[in-house]
Amino acid sequence: MADRSLIEGAEPLPRREEAPEWGYEEGVEWGLIFPDANGEYQSPINLNSREAKYDPSLLEVRLSPNYVVCRDCEVINDGHSIQIALKSKSVLIGGPLPRGHEFELHDVRFHWGRENQRGSEHTVNFKAFPMELHLMHWNSTLYSSIDEAVGKKHGIAIIALFVQIGKEHVGLKAVTEILQDIQYKGKSKTIPCFNPNSLLPDPLLRDYWVYEGSLTVPPCSEGVTWILFRYPLTVSQVQIEEFRRLRTHVKGAELLEGSDGILGDNFRPTQPLSDRVIRAAFQ
Repeated sequence: MADRSLIEGAEPLPRREEAPEWGYEEGVEWGLIFPDANGEYQSPINLNSREAKYDPSLLEVRLSPNYVVCRDCEVINDGHSIQIALKSKSVLIGGPLPRGHEFELHDVRFHWGRENQRGSEHTVNFKAFPMELHLMHWNSTLYSSIDEAVGKKHGIAIIALFVQIGKEHVGLKAVTEILQDIQYKGKSKTIPCFNPNSLLPDPLLRDYWVYEGSLTVPPCSEGVTWILFRYPLTVSQVQIEEFRRLRTHVKGAELLEGSDGILGDNFRPTQPLSDRVIRAAFQ
């Protein structure tokens, strides 16, 4: 069993003695335990592409991910999601981010559905994808750690990638082929190498939307810049089925009544847009 503090250290949440329990079951009100979840600028949202406002200023400084291959990356099942914890220093600059600020890539997380017609957290024109990936970055120019950056102005930037079903994703193969080894909550496994660049959809990185929102997992802190790529990644049906075999519980644990313990449908429902503007880097 992986060291618990190590797993919690991979969560971008303030480290508490014992984090309150939360889950994706119906009727669980996050806002009762995490007040930030009641905020006005919450994520995810439905993205209405017709209402997105073209903003040419987003292309004045190109969005530039300077990602390096991570050696000995840890892949973790925390009972809510799968995380790839990255050790090497990869940074994101440009685009909608404040000029001269570097955002360091902390981890990659996955949200998926039990069936192919749902799973993504964001929707585009009310269409859901079977999976959504989040590349979580924190502002290392202003803050000394991800914990310090959470909930602060310009603290967090997340690249979101939609995932569709089709041919195998070679870059994710290193992850999907070890998922059976971390089937249960608290399990982790080190993979020899992972390249975050393999998750980027196109070399120019011009086709994206931007809006200001929140973390989609508790504590749901705001101050997050979301960068959502228009073109989805592709994984095979076999690859997504590996995610659907994962479990939300520790091996041997008794399940709550009505729960089958399968990790899936781990997406937050879309939240009201309120008075926010979605900007587009393309026409």
